[in-house]
Amino acid sequence: MKALKKNRGQSPNSNPRSRSARRPLVNPRSRSARRPLVKGPGPGPAYQRIAAEEAWAPPEILARYKKLLEEKPASWDPGFHSLWGFFLGQTARATQLVTRIQDLGAGRLADMDASGIARQLVFLTAPGVQVFDAQTAVSLSKTLNDQLSEEIKKHPDRFAGLAAIAPQSPRDAAKELERGVKTLGLKGAVINSHTQGEYLDDPKYWEIFEAAQALGVPIYLHPNTPPPRMIEPFLARGLEGAIYGFAVETGLHMLRLVLAGVFDRFPRLAMVLGHLGEGLPFWLFRLDFMHRAMVAANRYEGVRALKKKPGEYLKENVWVTTSGMQWAPAILYTLSVLGTDRVLYAMDYPYQFVPEEVRVTDELPISDADRKQLYQLNAEKVFHL
Repeated sequence: MKALKKNRGQSPNSNPRSRSARRPLVNPRSRSARRPLVKGPGPGPAYQRIAAEEAWAPPEILARYKKLLEEKPASWDPGFHSLWGFFLGQTARATQLVTRIQDLGAGRLADMDASGIARQLVFLTAPGVQVFDAQTAVSLSKTLNDQLSEEIKKHPDRFAGLAAIAPQSPRDAAKELERGVKTLGLKGAVINSHTQGEYLDDPKYWEIFEAAQALGVPIYLHPNTPPPRMIEPFLARGLEGAIYGFAVETGLHMLRLVLAGVFDRFPRLAMVLGHLGEGLPFWLFRLDFMHRAMVAANRYEGVRALKKKPGEYLKENVWVTTSGMQWAPAILYTLSVLGTDRVLYAMDYPYQFVPEEVRVTDELPISDADRKQLYQLNAEKVFHL
């Protein structure tokens, strides 16, 4: 089986043959191992499945979310009320998720073993601390990062983590990112897209990018529900969340960063998007074409010439994970246009915990070397695992 070529734009070879009969979900010899290895069908090396977008929420943050739901009207943040009003409710799905999302012990490890996941990259679920006032958010981020670090120490070969930070206070956010990396051993930061309707393309937030670049760690731009000014058309048909709204809002945020010149100002800044890049890889041609036309026409005050094409920043400064997108055609397309070194496996636990979905990646018609990159090596490189 030929490997996907590193050249962007190369279409992957297809192979309809299923490998499910030849590769068990977990290598039987390693079921008792703490970091199971999976052996591919070919001569390539064994690999570990590292899941790079896995959520966590301790009881304290859930209690604070519940208090916000009680104290704030739905008009304050309709998306927050929709998301956490549901997951803090009494349905079977909500109860199961809340149980799993708080656990960084035996329950989660058992779920990982059931799906052959060797290691999770864990971080605070959306919207993180970004719904609170600045003082509360800064204090809470420190407490939660300390707690996450202590939990990781109990199972250092199974978990790694990203720091929660409070963009409401950019200077404090930059300091907490530095503390998280240098003192707590965390591997970067998560920012859950907009912060109360504000976006990181505003230069007042760029201290955060400066810190991430200096530290050499990535920022994971994770979805949030659309802010009040954007959400109304989504709500009527239930489209504000993972089904569509998350991708629209987060993809918009990344494009704002690109067009604002963030990556010209911080050329070594690394960022990560989930869900196969929130749709952006499928728009690369049109983004480049239309941006060039807009700059030539001098149509918008906020759109100026960049050092590179928009799509080049998305290929050079951004990595994407497969979280929630276990669909072979989409994964293969993304690999073909971004390159095998830019795509990382993720499950999106516990929101989308379907153990057998790992078979989609197991059975992709790619080489074992490329599969090891997708499952293991890219995550180890991007997050310094």
